[in-house]
Amino acid sequence: MRIGLIVGPWFTVPPTKYGGTERVVDALACALMTAGHQVLLATTSDSTCPVPRVPGLGESEPGELGTSESELNHVIKAYAGMHHVDIIHDHTLAGPLYAHRPPGIPVVTTIHGPLPDRTAGLYRDMAKNTAIVAISQDQCSGVPDLPIAAVIHHGIDLSQVTAGEGKGGYACFVGRMCPDKGLLEAVHISRKAGIPLRIAAKMHTPAEKEFHDQVVQPLLGPNEDFLGELSDPEKYELMGDALVLLNPIQWSEPFGLVMIEALATGTPVLATPRGAAPEILTHGLNGFLAPAGELANYMEAVAGISRAACRRTVEERFTAARMAADHLELYARVLAPVEEAVRP
Repeated sequence: MRIGLIVGPWFTVPPTKYGGTERVVDALACALMTAGHQVLLATTSDSTCPVPRVPGLGESEPGELGTSESELNHVIKAYAGMHHVDIIHDHTLAGPLYAHRPPGIPVVTTIHGPLPDRTAGLYRDMAKNTAIVAISQDQCSGVPDLPIAAVIHHGIDLSQVTAGEGKGGYACFVGRMCPDKGLLEAVHISRKAGIPLRIAAKMHTPAEKEFHDQVVQPLLGPNEDFLGELSDPEKYELMGDALVLLNPIQWSEPFGLVMIEALATGTPVLATPRGAAPEILTHGLNGFLAPAGELANYMEAVAGISRAACRRTVEERFTAARMAADHLELYARVLAPVEEAVRP
């Protein structure tokens, strides 16, 4: 199968640090290629994903994150380079709305963010000629009228993640510097439990910097260590040495890649039961789910969690190979009527 993958113009594939969507697409592209398929990737020119790429696209533009003009210019060039694939899988928002698609090539798109009413309306319009993928059951639960072609959980390449032993004696938090990710709650949980906290957080936007400067930094004490934004090897080392990942999210996060990354290192997760967390975590097996104010009560019980069971969760449910297989099944379903129409 010849598969075209499109991502936005803001981060490289794979990302050097922040970039959950780009990290997932990198794993998907490599797994599809390993499975014997041809992959054409439309991404920034400074990306390093080892698959053929659409030429003529610019370098990553993290400073332009979220700008529609930047994304639209990027996807116009991306679609222009996709005339010889069998199917296009678009991971942008603007792309599936673009009217000038290559004729006869079906398009699949993945919803990577939340679905407020305005965004859900865009996807309803897309669904008329685009197969839509959700990344969790929770993500699409609030819009039962939205036609979802498949729910496909993210996966990661386990060969890139070494299991740790959790001997660092600390809890860790990994995420964006914003209230929704639950950083303040993580500080309170670690203090209540009496263990140090190491914080790795992306801090690019003015709002993220303001939250750090005005709210987080004044709160941090001698037992909290802010590390900034980490590369993947640094992040996996942090997670692998941690006793636990604290993920007391304060919103309905559509997936939560950091949870499966921590589990892959063997580190259990304490999380609030919001968003996709209950689809990833099994209470008492690979972590615990509870309201933020109660999570510290489970810190001692974390010691009884098998680190091998945590990694096994990813081996059985969240690998890149499984993610690729699920997508290939969807691609085949989407292509079936196209192939039937051209059959003599």
